[in-house]
Amino acid sequence: MVLLVDDEEIVRDIGKAMLRDFGFEILTAHDGKEALTVFRQHHRKISFVLMDLTMPHMDGEEAFRELRKIDPKVKVIICSGYNEQDVSQKFVGKGLAGFLKKPYQLQELQKMIRHLLEDPTD
Repeated sequence: MVLLVDDEEIVRDIGKAMLRDFGFEILTAHDGKEALTVFRQHHRKISFVLMDLTMPHMDGEEAFRELRKIDPKVKVIICSGYNEQDVSQKFVGKGLAGFLKKPYQLQELQKMIRHLLEDPTD
């Protein structure tokens, strides 16, 4: 199961379609606050979180910190239109599982997920 978090409905819809192609069951949230609510209810079944960085109400950076309080081992991939260096600096040493530049392609997402799920450092 995957939690997909993005404030743009079209991005959630495309992301859901991509993740379904890989065989995942998908839960969605439109911002960080909703993501925390969904994660609290289902975190034992969630393999990873795919989350936008820039959202209203609670951005991805704050939501990431809160998700880690619930489950310190949660795997989070941050997605953003900003460049990877700028985003990665915010998460250095905090256990971010990965970064995807938006708009990401099916192959990029697949490669990231494969790497994430094969990572032996669980």
